[in-house]
Amino acid sequence: QVQLVESGGGLVQAGDSLRLSCAASGLTFSGYCLAWFRQAPGKEREFVAAIRSSGGSTLYADSVKGRFIISRDNAKNTVYLQMNSLKPEDTAVYYCAASRFYSAGDGGRYPYWGQGTQVTVSS
Repeated sequence: QVQLVESGGGLVQAGDSLRLSCAASGLTFSGYCLAWFRQAPGKEREFVAAIRSSGGSTLYADSVKGRFIISRDNAKNTVYLQMNSLKPEDTAVYYCAASRFYSAGDGGRYPYWGQGTQVTVSS
C-alpha cells in the first residue's frame, strides 16, 4: 500500500522560508516521479513543482520559479520542497504526489497523493 505523508507546514510571515517534506512508503521510491501541488481555499488545485525519478530534471510553475526548490533523497524515500521568499498568495494546502511515469504538471496522471500540509503566510 502506497503512503505519502507530508510534514513541515505552518504559519509564517511574508519573506520567510519553510521546507516541506514528503515521506513515501510502499513503492520503489527511486523509480517514481514526485511532485508538489497546492490548493488554496476556493481555488482549484495547481501544480507547484515536479522532479524526475533520477532527480536530474525539475519543473516549476511560473509563480514559484526562482523561490521554490524541489529535491529528493532516494535513500530516505523523501521528497522536499524548499520554499523561500514566501508570499501571502502561497497560502494553501500543499500535497505531494507520485507517479511511475513522468507526469510533469498534470495532476490527473498522479495516482498517489498525500493528505496535505497547511502553509499559511501572513502579510
